[in-house]
Amino acid sequence: MTAPESTHEVTRLLEALQAGAEGASDQLAPLVYHELHALAVHFMRREREDHTLQPTALVSEAYMRLMGQQQVSWQNRAHFYGIAAQAMRRILVDHARRARAAKREGGERVTLDESVADHSERSVDLLALDDALNRLAVALPRQARVVELRFFSGLDIDETAEVLGISPATVKRDWTFAKAFLQREMDMR
Repeated sequence: MTAPESTHEVTRLLEALQAGAEGASDQLAPLVYHELHALAVHFMRREREDHTLQPTALVSEAYMRLMGQQQVSWQNRAHFYGIAAQAMRRILVDHARRARAAKREGGERVTLDESVADHSERSVDLLALDDALNRLAVALPRQARVVELRFFSGLDIDETAEVLGISPATVKRDWTFAKAFLQREMDMR
């Protein structure tokens, strides 16, 4: 976990980055690399063993996307990692779409977290999960955001509540509903 002084420095650098300070991105990179890499490893564990994308490449591409965003108002460190998880998800989905187009057969396979898969390890199509999550986002954007923060970012209930500005009890209810919604949507596919 990040040391408290590092946490404050990350927040300070995010504010500087938002203000357009020269070199803020270069100073931020080494402070967030370890956690971004851990997040990428978390994502890649769900991918098939022979996946061509490596965690380091995923971190690099996600960081470049994050630094290329002009209209982001970084709230705090947790918000930054939440957006980073979204970027990694998009990269993996884009990669899966390219692979599917190249092979013209099934998509990339990932293991859906036990908590989302009703306590049974199952392999699901990353594109099916993305499609289901996109449908959830149209109907219930907050619940979709809870999934992104919990499942993709690895935030706990309290961290998710803080990022979204809602109570932990609301996060728990949203998480329970979203898991059932996603499972039903993917089962129907």
